[in-house]
Amino acid sequence: MQKLVIWDFDGVITDTESLLLQSRIDILSKNFQINWDMDTIMKKIGGMGDKEAGDILKTINSDIGDNFWKDVYISDVKKIENGLNLTDYIENIFKNKKIEQCIATGGVFDKTKRKIKSANIEKYFPDENIFTIDMVEKGKPEPDIFLLAAKKMGYKPENCIVIEDSVAGLTAVLRAGMTPVAFVKYSKYYFLDDIKKLGIKNIFEDMRDVENFILENL
Repeated sequence: MQKLVIWDFDGVITDTESLLLQSRIDILSKNFQINWDMDTIMKKIGGMGDKEAGDILKTINSDIGDNFWKDVYISDVKKIENGLNLTDYIENIFKNKKIEQCIATGGVFDKTKRKIKSANIEKYFPDENIFTIDMVEKGKPEPDIFLLAAKKMGYKPENCIVIEDSVAGLTAVLRAGMTPVAFVKYSKYYFLDDIKKLGIKNIFEDMRDVENFILENL
């Protein structure tokens, strides 16, 4: 049975999870006197969509709202447009035409398109293979984004392999009934212990190992 490979973006395709969370750290400190370090923000909202992250942030300071996210968007775009470097060896997988692939991310469509362009992978991911948080009601750790991707791509959940890096994302994969692959090159310091507690068995730091797993399970 042919399988669908679903990619998270931040922290998997490129090392953008910590890059973009830095925007939130800076703005929270400057405008709301919330002085979090990277370890704290990763564990609080790492891997979550903006909706779910926003709900958590509002419990800490009720003034965190639309203006905060506008400032975050501007900061994120500046960082993205500086150029994004692909994770080593990942393009070998993108080039394999025997593997059907798509992206399902907690980012919004506009920003995700900017990331894809900045990483120079537009040729691998047309718009119909991109699924973003603004297309579903609930973001990670809920499974909505992955279930949408599977439905639109024409696959049953049990025939999907999802590459994720965060606890929230991998929780969403498990809830979707899909095969989880944890890529922890960038996130192991923050998430590895909790990923193991989820019962995830397929944990890799090298994209060549991810490629081997995919090819063995097509």
